[in-house]
Amino acid sequence: MSGHVYLLRCADGSTYCGSTRDLDGRVWQHNQGLGSAYTRRRGRRPVELIWSWEFESVAEAFHWEKQIQGWSRRKRELLVEGGLDAVKGWSARERRRASDVDVPPPSPTGRRASEASRNDPTGVRHNPARG
Repeated sequence: MSGHVYLLRCADGSTYCGSTRDLDGRVWQHNQGLGSAYTRRRGRRPVELIWSWEFESVAEAFHWEKQIQGWSRRKRELLVEGGLDAVKGWSARERRRASDVDVPPPSPTGRRASEASRNDPTGVRHNPARG
């Protein structure tokens, strides 16, 4: 059975992300005060559907709901404005690369070079308890 992930714009300007099998029915529930606790709060209704995506399964839609819930407000806005292509490369790592901030590359051990050099020049941490 297919599932949907969706974004709602609430009356107070906030956004809500959810997933469902019945998109139209779920938006109706939110507007009737029968949806999530978030959209039942005073000042959040009416809500407006601003973006949705259909998946082959509800589990896949739920997975994306949790991903999107972890995104910044700006990243969600980009998703609404331009779809999934607009948010590609919007991870914190990609934004740092694109900025003028000089971030040192990680060492081969996964730590920054400055952290590794505190231990020894090879970047290997030594456990004093083991000798």
